[in-house]
Amino acid sequence: MVAAATLLLAACDKQAPVNSAPPEEITAPAPAANPQPDVNAEPVERAAPPMVKAVAMGEFEPGNPVATAVTGKLTIDDNSMRGDNGASFTTERVAIVNGADQYSPGNTYAQAMMVAADQEIELRRVLEQTPPTQMPANAMCGGSQTGFIALAKVTEAGGDMVKVIGLKGSDMPAASAKGIELCASTMYLPVTAPAKG
Repeated sequence: MVAAATLLLAACDKQAPVNSAPPEEITAPAPAANPQPDVNAEPVERAAPPMVKAVAMGEFEPGNPVATAVTGKLTIDDNSMRGDNGASFTTERVAIVNGADQYSPGNTYAQAMMVAADQEIELRRVLEQTPPTQMPANAMCGGSQTGFIALAKVTEAGGDMVKVIGLKGSDMPAASAKGIELCASTMYLPVTAPAKG
């Protein structure tokens, strides 16, 4: 019995000590102090940020005297709005809001645009603007820079209509915004094709 135990101990002594560290060839190197991208790596596909959809695009006739003065006939594109009186706005779509949302403390889009509380409204930031050629004082916000334009396409008894308001100020329009003021409220009707005779 003692001899068997001695043989077992001798066998154990001949084994290599247990190494708890992984073999060197699979140990990852320490991270670089300033990691550099691997130019040979495949690019990672990321989801694009959600696009804010346009609520109205195309050509529109002025539907009230303010619209006539501010732009005249209006063309709305993806990132611009151009009047036939020389007025133009380079814009970017920033949000879809509802009529019940406030653009400044206590002031809702529904009140300013005379639309329903659940009306979908496209909000655009104005990046650049040009006043009307003949009457620069008729610019959307007069002598001030237009900060944002909100537009909604509504269907009323007379048909479709696009309602547009101009807001001055640089804060993002919201219930907590400071310095956002309504400067113009306009409406436009779709350009109808001339009747063929």
